[in-house]
Amino acid sequence: MTANAVTANAAPFKDSPLPTAGTPAEPVGSPASALHLPAWGRGVLLLSAGGVLMDGVLHGLRGGGSWLGLGALAGSWWWLARSRVSRGLPPRPSSVTGWSARCQDLLGQFTRLDADPLAQQRRTEALRRLMGETKRQELRVALVSSDPPRPPLLEVVQAALRAPRPLRLLISHPLPSSSEHWQWSEGFTACDALIFHLRPPLSAADLRWLEALPPGLPIWLLVQTAPQRSSTSWLRDLRSQWPASAATPILPWTGEADGLASSLAPLSAWLSRESARLPLATLRRNLEDLHQVWQADLERLRREQWRQLQQRTQWLVAAGVLVTPSLSLDLLVVTVANGLMLREMARLWDCPWSLEQLREAAALVGQAALGLGVVEWSTQAVSAAFKLHGSTWLVGGTLQALSAAYLTRVVGHAMADVLAQGAGVSAPDLEAIKAEAPVLIARAAEAERLDWGSFLQEARAWLSRREPRESPSGSGQPNPLPSA
Repeated sequence: MTANAVTANAAPFKDSPLPTAGTPAEPVGSPASALHLPAWGRGVLLLSAGGVLMDGVLHGLRGGGSWLGLGALAGSWWWLARSRVSRGLPPRPSSVTGWSARCQDLLGQFTRLDADPLAQQRRTEALRRLMGETKRQELRVALVSSDPPRPPLLEVVQAALRAPRPLRLLISHPLPSSSEHWQWSEGFTACDALIFHLRPPLSAADLRWLEALPPGLPIWLLVQTAPQRSSTSWLRDLRSQWPASAATPILPWTGEADGLASSLAPLSAWLSRESARLPLATLRRNLEDLHQVWQADLERLRREQWRQLQQRTQWLVAAGVLVTPSLSLDLLVVTVANGLMLREMARLWDCPWSLEQLREAAALVGQAALGLGVVEWSTQAVSAAFKLHGSTWLVGGTLQALSAAYLTRVVGHAMADVLAQGAGVSAPDLEAIKAEAPVLIARAAEAERLDWGSFLQEARAWLSRREPRESPSGSGQPNPLPSA
């Protein structure tokens, strides 16, 4: 999507009251409402969740049924985990300087994780370009529409929008009726305000573009309706189609040139009042958006490198269990927790926790996996899968070793989630991790079960490399671990 830019002359404008829009009521039973429960209520709620979750996991693990229900169940409680883990996180920045510093910090993390110098150069340039906006004086307002007003009316818009600062009006080409991504370009997200011109009822394309609007960007709806149609009628239709319009300022317009300036008067008054703060507010919003995009990119890079680490770790743990067969389940969990390459994981997530703290957190997650039956399920599943392998000695220590490898995958996945959520926290909240561990394990087990075929392939390769050195009875010394 592209935009044509024109500049409107700046001039003082007499202030006039800005109409306010109501805020939609919070839905009953929403997560936000539950967060207002007293402490004992949240405890009961979380305890109830654990019981339901346990039943669902055991049914899914032992019965081999669909995991869609488990995934939905885990997701429904994820907001509880997020709210607890986030305790202790540093407060969100409220200034351009704060968000700039956070972006600079992410650049340093990219240097350690991304070997592509061109990608790092693009990120550095994106931040430099944004920070060049710190001294911007002009205001930027965009006018978008699937059927924009004709040029004579655009001149009226230019003349009507006045502020104490120079004002630049960006006029888009007609919004496309279909798009692969439904994403607003940088030219619009960099604006201080956006006028969305539409004619009720909304088209499907209008609705998609409205839903894709960047969060935090001030939006004004210029609603063009026939003079004979009552405002109550079209406003009801608009809010039924796009509920967010209840919190969006609306500028009614009959479509006549004579009434356009008066329709835009509330927006002009707002621009006059807010002109001093808008450029920096826009810059702060764009820095926050950039930080969010970079965090997602960093997490993708971390998960890619963690997956390689996970593949190495699972067979290290499996070899250790094979040397010491018939471990109790409790000792198996301790072995997995100690075998995880926790220092490397902490480096990936830039986590300052000590090795002892990392092991304590991993042990709690491992105990949750034990309680939810991951070991029993993996043992049964491995045994069934390898009946076709032709290895009659796949019993005892070997079977336990493969189960330990799979448990390592699940616990490692959940531990990666712990570190991702706890980024920036100086020390782990072990009580919170213990409470959240069933949710974390449920999510991890769901993801790893979807990757079950990959695990079986890796296990077969590991077994084939060990078989020449093993006797059918399972005697012999373990082979060196395969490389990931």
